[in-house]
Amino acid sequence: MPALEQMNQILHILFVFLPFLWALGILPPPDALFLWAMEQILEFGLGGSSMSTHLRLLVMFILSAGTAVTSYFIPSTVGVVLFMTGFGFLLSLNLSDVGHKIGTKSKNLPSGPEKHFSWKECLFYIIILVFALLETGLLHHFAGFSQISKSSSQAIVGYGLMILLIILWILREIQSVYIIGIFRNPFYPKDVQTVTVFFEKQTRLMKIGIVRRILLTLVSPFAMIAFLSLDSSLQGLHSVSVSIGFTRAFRMVWQNTENALLETVIVSTVHLISSTDIWWNRNLDTGIRLLLVGIIRDRLIRFISKLQFAVTVLLTSWTEKKQRRKTTATLCILNIIFSPFVLVIIVFSTLLSSPLLPLFTLPVFLVGFPRPIQSWPGAAGTTACVCADTVYYYQMVPRLTAVLQTAMAAGSLGLLLPGSHYLGRFQDRLIWIRILECGYTYCCINIKGLELQETSCHTAEARRVDEVFEDAFEQEYTGVCSLNEHFGNVLTPCTVLPVKLYSDARNVLSGVIDSHENLKEFKGDLIKVLVWILVQYCSKRPGMKENVHNTENKGKAPLILPASNTSPPPKSPEDVDSLNSETFDDWSDDNIFDDEPTIKKVIEEKQLKDLPGTNSFIPGSVESQRVGDHSTGTVPENDLYKAVLLGYPAVDKGKQEDMPYIPLMEFSCSHSHLVCLPAEWRTSCMPNSKMKELSSLFPEDWYQFVLRQLECFHSEEKASNVLEEIANDKVLKDFYVHTVMTCYFSFFGIDNMAPSPGHILRVYSGVLPWSVALDWLTEKPELFQLALKAFRYTLKLMIDKASLGPIEDFRELIKYLEEYECDWYIGLVSDEKWKEAVLQEKPYLFSLGYDSNMPESALEISRANRNLCSQI
Repeated sequence: MPALEQMNQILHILFVFLPFLWALGILPPPDALFLWAMEQILEFGLGGSSMSTHLRLLVMFILSAGTAVTSYFIPSTVGVVLFMTGFGFLLSLNLSDVGHKIGTKSKNLPSGPEKHFSWKECLFYIIILVFALLETGLLHHFAGFSQISKSSSQAIVGYGLMILLIILWILREIQSVYIIGIFRNPFYPKDVQTVTVFFEKQTRLMKIGIVRRILLTLVSPFAMIAFLSLDSSLQGLHSVSVSIGFTRAFRMVWQNTENALLETVIVSTVHLISSTDIWWNRNLDTGIRLLLVGIIRDRLIRFISKLQFAVTVLLTSWTEKKQRRKTTATLCILNIIFSPFVLVIIVFSTLLSSPLLPLFTLPVFLVGFPRPIQSWPGAAGTTACVCADTVYYYQMVPRLTAVLQTAMAAGSLGLLLPGSHYLGRFQDRLIWIRILECGYTYCCINIKGLELQETSCHTAEARRVDEVFEDAFEQEYTGVCSLNEHFGNVLTPCTVLPVKLYSDARNVLSGVIDSHENLKEFKGDLIKVLVWILVQYCSKRPGMKENVHNTENKGKAPLILPASNTSPPPKSPEDVDSLNSETFDDWSDDNIFDDEPTIKKVIEEKQLKDLPGTNSFIPGSVESQRVGDHSTGTVPENDLYKAVLLGYPAVDKGKQEDMPYIPLMEFSCSHSHLVCLPAEWRTSCMPNSKMKELSSLFPEDWYQFVLRQLECFHSEEKASNVLEEIANDKVLKDFYVHTVMTCYFSFFGIDNMAPSPGHILRVYSGVLPWSVALDWLTEKPELFQLALKAFRYTLKLMIDKASLGPIEDFRELIKYLEEYECDWYIGLVSDEKWKEAVLQEKPYLFSLGYDSNMPESALEISRANRNLCSQI
């Protein structure tokens, strides 16, 4: 057979070049070739779209091919049209996602629309399918068929499609900042920085976007179905060209409406303005014409993109100093001389739909091997790297997805095609958005958070991106229609999207955290915050509110048995001197500003080391300014004992005046147990003399004021009287005095002076100085966390007072603390609760750190959650 002989000759020539193609990397591996072939046939032969995963690609290819084959064997023309219309609509939907929405609820976004409107989506799809089948069946059955002419019904529908295409194009271009990427859009908001003005103008554009969406999703598909149903080519049954061409056409109407509308208008226009005797109109039916126009459209767009890429590489290799090499001039001249050969390479790459590869970023172009759009193994996002900033992207992605859905529907991002890339920018964050799959009212995207500006080249790239965005959105334009200064750049600004995410605000605390007056007030405020947090905790404990009514009729106050003293027995003389020298070395003044505090608690030490002598430095034990007459540093034993309070020297038998002792006590109010501290928190670890000294610092007026503000009683009439009785209960007050002042002592140890910035930083990080109360506090994890929380609240309060002014009264102080409790998370960035607060979208986050490049200064690191704009 001549055909086989000719094919034999072609294959012999091709086999000779296979090693050469393999050496250049043009020959694809079998798996990539197989997936690429399926993707090309699905997209251009069957009217589908590139799929987000290989499994979806395989399943969709089998279903689409089965639809085309089945349509060939249907004997009735009406049946064929109804079959193609119905399956074309169903296969263009994201059926797996619809089932997922029905069976699950969104957890990432509390107000996600999926869980509220899933049944409405299904009802909407059913109604659309029914109307599409009715329209197709009625038009095909009752309308007459004739060749396209200026007076035929199909030609009239074609005119309507032309008008519809022009309207949709205008409405789409209005949504973007630039028209055709060249001219500044006069309808786009000029002042993006003014949020209120921007939102007002953006709302108007969104209304136009709603009109466009209705025309695109409802009017255009039904108009194109009418055009196809009236075509006379459908009368030729049992034709492979009709089955393939019209299966693709009825699928494209829903799968990619904008491209299908363009192809239909081109086919209709060419048929109207050309003669009926030409080969295009005589030998090809409408379905095959649409198929060929679709392939030409796609390859033309790819050719222009690759040609622009080649020119950009050629120009930047000479204009950019870092890319200029000794051989650059020679290569540029060779590209100009052999420009026809370069064009052949670009055309070959376009026909294969394969990448154009610049060798070593030089203007030497090779053709990459054909591959599917999803060229990575596994599902998108499975190989993502996890770092400290990952949680912020987790919080942002649901919000960004919601606004992207609105922007895509309005046309703000231009024509959506699988394989398209978008770059989002906000402050120091970059987001890479890639379209994987498109269909009727859905679009699968992959969002990647890019690494921050950690190197000089990354900073230069980010700065270049910022310049393009600033010229588009922040520069003031005086003219009605200005030009895009960066026309031809690979980045074309599209729009600004309002996204609720976290922004960074880092402030240096020099002059605040090292102020003597602020630090002095800090200690007094700490006691108040401790009282408030403990009272709030005890009043809201589980079971407290349920017991309110049970105690209203009791006339006798309950008897409180104090918890036994769990303090360890007196240590032996060998244990008296056994202290961990490493602990004191870590707390020396030389390294109070380490990047990462690594101090070990004493309770973690199983075996203590002996100090070399009694002259070793113990923080706060020997200071000339604190010991009065003993300026030379020699301190009497009794004074040293009172200052250090480390549990030695051992107390003699009979010396019991400083030993803790709590008698049996009885509440004077029957409701006091509702706000009473847990029994294990009432144990004692400090001598009575030290406790009496600390008790004088306890703010009794503040304590009573906090109790009177409680709202834990249902009866409002009796609440004020009951709270007054609780506030006057001395036994309850003694419990709070004991617990609060022990926590207070554990933060500062034996040092009664104002804390240093290094001390505050370490305690804020959860590393407490050694004291006799440290073991007592760390053995109670819940109390330790509450005390640490109070310390962090107090630090935030100190910063607010320094910036906003002093607090006038107790009510204002409570307002501050309630705001911290509700709207803030104050802790460390490395905490798990910090990540939970980000995912819960706490309005404000606060942390404290130290910058080693800025000696003797601490950093306040706060992130505020606001409605901010991300540029795409």
